[in-house]
Amino acid sequence: MSGAMLFIKEDLKITDGEVEVLAGILNVCALVGSLTAGRASDWIGRRYTIVLSSIIFFLGSLLMGLAPSFRVLISGRCIAGVGVGYALMIAPVYSAEISSPSSRGFLTSLPEICISFGILLGYVSNYFFAKLPLIYGWRSMLGIGAIPSIILAVGILAMPESPRWLVMQGRIKDARDVLLRVSNSREEAELRLKEIKAAGGVDESCTGDVVKLTKSTRGEGVWKELLLRPTPPVKRILIAAIGIHFFEHATGIEAVVLYSPRIFKKAGIKTRNKLLLATMGVGLTKTCFILIATFLLDRVGRRPLLLASLGGMIVSLSGLGLGLTLVEHTEERLVWAVALSILAVFSFVASFSVGLGPITWVYSSEIFPLRLRAQGASMGVAVNRVMNGTISMTFISLYKAITIGGAFFMFAGISILAWLFSFFLCPETRGRPLEEMEEVFSKKWVYSRPADRDGFEMGKVEAELTSK
Repeated sequence: MSGAMLFIKEDLKITDGEVEVLAGILNVCALVGSLTAGRASDWIGRRYTIVLSSIIFFLGSLLMGLAPSFRVLISGRCIAGVGVGYALMIAPVYSAEISSPSSRGFLTSLPEICISFGILLGYVSNYFFAKLPLIYGWRSMLGIGAIPSIILAVGILAMPESPRWLVMQGRIKDARDVLLRVSNSREEAELRLKEIKAAGGVDESCTGDVVKLTKSTRGEGVWKELLLRPTPPVKRILIAAIGIHFFEHATGIEAVVLYSPRIFKKAGIKTRNKLLLATMGVGLTKTCFILIATFLLDRVGRRPLLLASLGGMIVSLSGLGLGLTLVEHTEERLVWAVALSILAVFSFVASFSVGLGPITWVYSSEIFPLRLRAQGASMGVAVNRVMNGTISMTFISLYKAITIGGAFFMFAGISILAWLFSFFLCPETRGRPLEEMEEVFSKKWVYSRPADRDGFEMGKVEAELTSK
């Protein structure tokens, strides 16, 4: 959309206010999707929720690609937004629930890698479709999104259902079969099944293929347990999940990714081709550094990467604010200020992508207890989409009110608050089984380093075998 907006404004003759609405309406509608996706995934399963999101994506992309007017374009973007809400909630949850603790960080961050790769492909398609006549160019940029939607809907049918969701339905044999496919050994699969059964309220000694559960497993009563009567660990988990989603977008990533052509133009890049090429560079940087993060999450841990990422973002946003302020308020062209602004954009995207970007989704999808995970994660996504929509729909008005440099100084200040929040309220979760997250958050509000959990899973397997 960032590149397409350059052409939509010219073709449909829309105002800056309408551009802001077009940019942000997707996230407003994603709020609807994210708030309903948790209950849907508890009802129909994680896998079919992904199929449902793909169908919604397809319809939205098709409508945008064929849009004859601004109203139809907005309608298509709204429909796609609902799909975004579903997908952003279900993809990390599904990945976390089929992963072993030792590789959960890597696997759960894969959706974020694919999102970044998709953004990069969007930038590349913008560059090439820009060569088409104006009436076809931006429609091709948006309509082509229907193709990967079809691929996803078909491809996911070959994937296994979440073993944790299967246990919640009493389908023990099906859950065991899936765990045997996704675990490193039969012993590990049996141990994971035992832990999941305990978390799901199933008697560990039960050996039947299908069991009848005494409690409802369709997600009823979860909102009350999350919001009205949360235990102290659940309250801390909820604050951590909502907080990290809030700060992911409150620190300004959407302003940089979505409005990067405008930022580069303010920094001194004038021609449309150069603007699109620079924007492609943003997408490439984002993808590369998220890829780096996936290999560090299970080695370094969530917490060190998160704090380092936020530190880099503070420095980069301060540099970007300084560079853009000097460019805007100096009559002569300051080459070093232009270079600082461009470098700061890439540095900010790199810092965000190596930590806060992927960790937000990994962390929030792994910390909720099994019974609360889907709908708890959907609350985090809802906050994420509200902040995304707020930033994308107000950034132009914001920088017109306090200057573009002032806007990025503001984001730098918010990043400082995000660093403090992460330091005090986000404990390390690397290597901990999903069933132990309540214990991680039961200690106290202020972070204290847990014992090193490297080798936790295999050590526990060995202990089980020894006892037998």
